[in-house]
Amino acid sequence: MKRNRVYLPEEPILAFGSGKMEALQRLTAILESSFDGIFITDQNAVPLWCNRSYEVISGLTADDVIGIPMVDLVKRGIISKSSTLMALDEGQAVTLEQTFTTGKRAIVTSTPIYDSRDEVCMVVTNVRDVSELIALQETLDTQRALSARYEREIDLIRDRLIKSSQMIAEDPATLNLLRIVGRAAQMDTVVLIQGETGAGKERIASYIHQQSPRAKKNFVRVNCGAIPENLAESELFGYERGAFTGANREGKAGLFEVADQGTIFLDEVGELSLAIQTKLLRVLQEKELTRVGGSKPVKVDVRVIAATHRDLQKCVREGTFREDLFYRLSVFPVYVPPLRERKRDIPKLAESVIQELNHNYENKKTISAGAEAVLMQYAWPGNVRELRNVMERAFIMSEGEEIQAEDLAIMDNGNLHTPKTISPTYGVEPAPIEQPEPEAFAPVLPQEGSLQEQVERFEADLIAQAMEQEGSIRGAARRLKMDPATLLRRKNKYESKGLL
Repeated sequence: MKRNRVYLPEEPILAFGSGKMEALQRLTAILESSFDGIFITDQNAVPLWCNRSYEVISGLTADDVIGIPMVDLVKRGIISKSSTLMALDEGQAVTLEQTFTTGKRAIVTSTPIYDSRDEVCMVVTNVRDVSELIALQETLDTQRALSARYEREIDLIRDRLIKSSQMIAEDPATLNLLRIVGRAAQMDTVVLIQGETGAGKERIASYIHQQSPRAKKNFVRVNCGAIPENLAESELFGYERGAFTGANREGKAGLFEVADQGTIFLDEVGELSLAIQTKLLRVLQEKELTRVGGSKPVKVDVRVIAATHRDLQKCVREGTFREDLFYRLSVFPVYVPPLRERKRDIPKLAESVIQELNHNYENKKTISAGAEAVLMQYAWPGNVRELRNVMERAFIMSEGEEIQAEDLAIMDNGNLHTPKTISPTYGVEPAPIEQPEPEAFAPVLPQEGSLQEQVERFEADLIAQAMEQEGSIRGAARRLKMDPATLLRRKNKYESKGLL
């Protein structure tokens, strides 16, 4: 066999099918699922087959090309030039840019396939929409145009971008919410999203951005409760060169500048200090900011969406939140109902979690009617976040292909329960998992691990529980009576060790 040539396998690969027909059907399904176009000709450059992606990319149909020699397709102007003909002529893979009569352009690579007699038996062409490559090139050019001092900010942008995800809206309450925020999305009005922890406020914010004229620009998510108070100003508004000890010597753009022309989502805005609230108010009113250590105002064009699980009006009365900022943020307030008030969403949400896990772990699990009934009746104090956790546990605990009611384990008031009966009022009437009570207090020595390791595991569990219940670094720190910066350092430490 000659180097760099692709040959037919000596024996057909039938590992994924019980017979030749089934193998052929599955192979066809694989080719049809390809995002790239696939185009196959015989040794005489006569098209034999193409997948659906080829039709979408080229704008042509199979009837337009199948059975028509590539020479004729070029003569008729249906394609600008043929990589298939060039590959046959050169005896090796050829890549070129191709233009179709529809005006569409693509990058194509044609590879000749050789048989055991060292003769070409067909040519396989891979077709990729060039618009995607152009978009990537433009992004790359933009990044190269930035100075070295923004390299870290580019990584930060990628980490904080909220990717578009399909909203699940089966319940009338959710559909009505999307209808309302869909109207607000078309304008640059400041939106304040309120609702319980885990109810889906971030997804609503992402939906507003996706439906807005700024959809193609950056969506920067900021967890205000996770930023240490002494770093909040520099993180949000940036700083100039030499602003403080340890600062980047070239200065740094804040998250508002990163989000310029796009949308910034201030999650848990109620956690900001009064000093930062004052600066935020100026950005909202004047559309400008001043970096730490700087004196020159920087203009920013940013759509602001804020969210909180706190009662901001109560915070205003208690003096922990500025009244003028509250009114500036609540120009268009919306409320995300808790999951217990939009129960028709529950089956689809649960199904989406199982489908994601099936995809990740190559499984085919489904939810039984009994399990779905339990999910519908439970009150879900932890909302969508709790539902996801329950479904992940059920996915692990279920032995068969169908998740049963007994596979569900639901947290209620901090205790783990396995649902046995369904109450018409509250939902699940949990039966606690029985644990033998020790006769007297005695520490249980671990089978492995040092005392320090056991202490770290215990502390990591406490931090995880506090974060789950409070929804923010500052709230968890208050609950554990420790400094937020210390809590953040320990959280990062335990995450790096795989304990969180």
